[in-house]
Amino acid sequence: MSVMTILLVLLLVSLAVGLPIFISLAVATFGALLASDVPLFMIPQTLFSGVDSFPLLAIPCFIVAGSIMEHGGITKEIIDVVRRPAANMYGGLGVATILACMFFSAISGSGPGTVAAVGSLLIPAMLKQGYSREYAGAVASSGGTLGILIPPSNPMIIYAVIAGQSVTGMFTAGIIPGVFIGLMHAFVAWYVGRHCKYKGESEPFLWGAFLRDCWRAKWSLATPLIILGGIYSGVFTPVEAAVAAVFWALFVGGVIHRALTFRNVYKALVDGVMISGTVIIIVGTSTLFGQLLTLEQGPVKLAGVILSISRNPTVVLLLLIAVFYMLGMFMETLSTIIILTPVLLPVMIQLGVDPIHFGVLFVVTNEVAFLTPPLGVNLFVASRLANTSVERLSVHVLPHIVAITVSILIITFFPIISTWLPHLMGFGR
Repeated sequence: MSVMTILLVLLLVSLAVGLPIFISLAVATFGALLASDVPLFMIPQTLFSGVDSFPLLAIPCFIVAGSIMEHGGITKEIIDVVRRPAANMYGGLGVATILACMFFSAISGSGPGTVAAVGSLLIPAMLKQGYSREYAGAVASSGGTLGILIPPSNPMIIYAVIAGQSVTGMFTAGIIPGVFIGLMHAFVAWYVGRHCKYKGESEPFLWGAFLRDCWRAKWSLATPLIILGGIYSGVFTPVEAAVAAVFWALFVGGVIHRALTFRNVYKALVDGVMISGTVIIIVGTSTLFGQLLTLEQGPVKLAGVILSISRNPTVVLLLLIAVFYMLGMFMETLSTIIILTPVLLPVMIQLGVDPIHFGVLFVVTNEVAFLTPPLGVNLFVASRLANTSVERLSVHVLPHIVAITVSILIITFFPIISTWLPHLMGFGR
């Protein structure tokens, strides 16, 4: 049995028996190393080099910042502003939920975090106005998927680190697709709301009241401008912007709103440590796995298999999208990106696919994973908030999955949607 076969068999068996992803990767790599001629001192060296990446520091900081903003009243003020323009249309609160998710995604970088922050405020509001629990939960969980696409995005950071791309370039690439898919979700929320006759509020939209809301929430609304504006203007690196986001959240939540407590800040720090610790362990073990895979010429062999099917880059991308859909039902998004990027990216480059375009498609496709059982993390968060079952939610998110799928196909056939802005700013080819 070849080293490659041992590596893959051990990985599949470990995953099948329910071992955590990082343990599965470690077991598979260690078992295959024992059967190979590669010295075992490769393990500590590769584990260290895999996590010794400065851009990874942005992940815990964005997580902490998002949690502090939620407790500090920033999220509520943003929701109050985006709620008013959509309030009196069919499904108005559903559309407002999508818009709020788009705005909060530019702060948090997390899918489930966006669902929790926005859904905890707008799902009860929808239920109070007579919307069904399934509609409310489906809109919140679908809008939350934008948290991994609209920058700053934790999966984008991971992809950029592994693929050797600029984090800022990947952030830039996510803007147009993120807004496009967000508008698609808003259209679905409006259409379903109109079909179900979920009428909006009777109070008419008044520019004066809207502008007063904007002025009252000026500190909160400035948050994404400071984070993203600092990155794109060159004032901050993504890591520095993440640290600045934490201090800005502490300032607005603690000094301006006076809503933060030591308990809130402590919980935010714990969230940051726990989530980033998990990510770093997976990155380290997946780097080790990928290194052995490369030594055994795994990407070269995979390229041969894929190229034997088709040499058309669009056809290959469509095949991979179908694979990503299936994997997303069982594997967590970061794990999928970490494991498959070093394997698939060389093949994509050989076919002439822009690494930035592939990264955007990879992340967008994983949005579906948040909405598909049995993993479907967003569904579990929204089901608790809406007090309904995951099974019922999984049916009601189908129109939103269709919207994401249509968006993915459009982005696949028109790569300029994801590459125009980063190329304009000097990133990529």
